[in-house]
Amino acid sequence: MTGINRRLVVVGLAAAPLATLIAGPARAATHRVRIKGFQYHPAELDVSVGDRVEFTNMDSTPHTATAVYKRWDTAQLGRGKSAKIVISSAGDHSYYCRPHPAMKGVIRAR
Repeated sequence: MTGINRRLVVVGLAAAPLATLIAGPARAATHRVRIKGFQYHPAELDVSVGDRVEFTNMDSTPHTATAVYKRWDTAQLGRGKSAKIVISSAGDHSYYCRPHPAMKGVIRAR
């Protein structure tokens, strides 16, 4: 291998991590929370900032997923209905069901 080729290989290897950063962040994930038996499943969820969370009501009674600090709300979901939210900031996002405030969950975003 000539000196020039060797330098090109070294420069190419050094630039690979930079190319990943320039390409942008990883694609956001979608996490699913089922509402069943007057509970959120899972009740605790770890996500990344930018991820989506889809809530689906499996009960015959309408439910919501409402952020404690009012950052987001799914509105009432009837049986079989779903709603997605996007987690836009890091931290713990506690939520509850407006008609049934004993139902609680938390989304931890990093």
